[in-house]
Amino acid sequence: MDTFYISHGAPTLSIDESLPARHFLKAWQDRCLCQRPTSILVVSGHWEATVPTVNVIAGRNETIHDFYNFPEQMYKLKYPAPGAPELAKKVKELLMASGFEHVEEDKTRGLDHGAWVPLMLMYPEADIPVCQLSVQPNRDGSYHYNLGKALAPLKEEGVLIMGSGSATHNLRAPRNCPTPPWALDFDTWLKDALLEGRYKDVNQWEEKAPCAKMAHPWPDHLYPLHVAVGAAGENAKAKLIHHSWHKGGSLSYASYQFTSATV
Repeated sequence: MDTFYISHGAPTLSIDESLPARHFLKAWQDRCLCQRPTSILVVSGHWEATVPTVNVIAGRNETIHDFYNFPEQMYKLKYPAPGAPELAKKVKELLMASGFEHVEEDKTRGLDHGAWVPLMLMYPEADIPVCQLSVQPNRDGSYHYNLGKALAPLKEEGVLIMGSGSATHNLRAPRNCPTPPWALDFDTWLKDALLEGRYKDVNQWEEKAPCAKMAHPWPDHLYPLHVAVGAAGENAKAKLIHHSWHKGGSLSYASYQFTSATV
């Protein structure tokens, strides 16, 4: 099973038919980018915690509408995918076995929009068990790469490991205007570094990338990428599977597939 990093962009991805990224995700199963997963682990930039935390849900996941001042119809959307408590327990076991001493369980939290918006388009039937893993904004890219590395065995069980963030994510920058040079520079650097397999540079993005702090004033939406890369393995092959900008602005929908190297 390959791993993926999906740029979910703005919450309006859930309803806006003019966004190319929406149509890319709606065609997910037709494109056969991966086999049907047994369950899905989503690492979303919208769940931050001081230590790795998994949601352990025995029934259906609640749909969290964690956005504000958007069209009313968006707050009526539901994605009642079943929880994946067995997967959550396995995630905790793998992390602790790899040296992550403190891993928490959250038995009430549902799916934030970083998880349910792309999944609603990719797997609209909502019949695949889903659990989420938090990011730790107080840590760095290498930490999250190692987090993903610890989770690699899940791929052998048919689990889809999906990071969900945004390749660029500066919400203070104008989004509905010509794409600014800083966004182009960072987005291009990230693409080149991934496709060339320079994962150490990606882990050290704050020092290596141009316009790093403009593209990501906060790292929460990039750390899911590091998890996806780490889970794929050191010599994994990256592929750009979608690229567009949010209405020509500064928010990149660049999304990537990572295929593990064969031995």
